[in-house]
Amino acid sequence: MVILSSPSGVGKTTITKKIQQKNNSFQISVSHTTRLARSNEVDGVDYHFVDHINFEKLIREKKFYEYAKIFENYYGTLKKNVDENLKKNDILFDIDWQGTKQLSEHKNLNLLKIFLIAENKEELKKRLVKRNQNSKIEIDLRFQSFDEDVKHWKDYDYVVINKNLDVCFKQIEEIINLHKKKLSNFS
Repeated sequence: MVILSSPSGVGKTTITKKIQQKNNSFQISVSHTTRLARSNEVDGVDYHFVDHINFEKLIREKKFYEYAKIFENYYGTLKKNVDENLKKNDILFDIDWQGTKQLSEHKNLNLLKIFLIAENKEELKKRLVKRNQNSKIEIDLRFQSFDEDVKHWKDYDYVVINKNLDVCFKQIEEIINLHKKKLSNFS
């Protein structure tokens, strides 16, 4: 299982999708969220969109491997979905540091944790504005969370700077291949 985490706007979702497109043994873990779908998102493909009441019910029933409240919305990964997909696929997680911390507590999960970071804060701000997916207030909130997010880089196995998307993708691909090779040597 591979986790990609980053501050908002660094490119983790784009890279996650590129990994799956290139290597069909990977299945992207589709999280549940209470936020509204963006115009380009499809329910069940990008996220499972649910309301706060249903999400909180799933929390009480301990159905999640991990969940977090980010910018007033919940995000979480259902145990059932991961356990079913794990039988036939490698799994890619596109989650934040809070989710990574919770997944790491499950010792039965073999995790490769990669943290992506932008070249600098100014570049991150440009990306958040350029992707045109959030209001000015949401962009400011995401930008302000950067300093808190990067404090958690030490909880990861690797840190990769996304200066160029193609170069970053190749670096992550090499890390994943190295990890798989190490695992096969211990089998």
